[in-house]
Amino acid sequence: MNRSELVAAAAEKTGNSQAAVNGVLDAVFEIFSAQVSKGEKVTIPGWLAVERTDRAARTGRNPQTGETIQIPAGHSVKISAGSKLKAAATGK
Repeated sequence: MNRSELVAAAAEKTGNSQAAVNGVLDAVFEIFSAQVSKGEKVTIPGWLAVERTDRAARTGRNPQTGETIQIPAGHSVKISAGSKLKAAATGK
């Protein structure tokens, strides 16, 4: 399911317009982005948790030349499924 299909399905289920649902979805993703960029965890109990993780600096290797390179420290994002989402995935 892509974004437009998700918006259409949510609009049909709630009786709201697709424009309204799309606006809400945009706002949710903006809030996720803002909170994660601050290093704060966003949790929707039972469904998912999104948090920023730190990556340490490390040594890597250029696959074309075999040369050793330094990869700087950085950040990544971790998304964890909650119990309701895990149960839905297993069909329970």
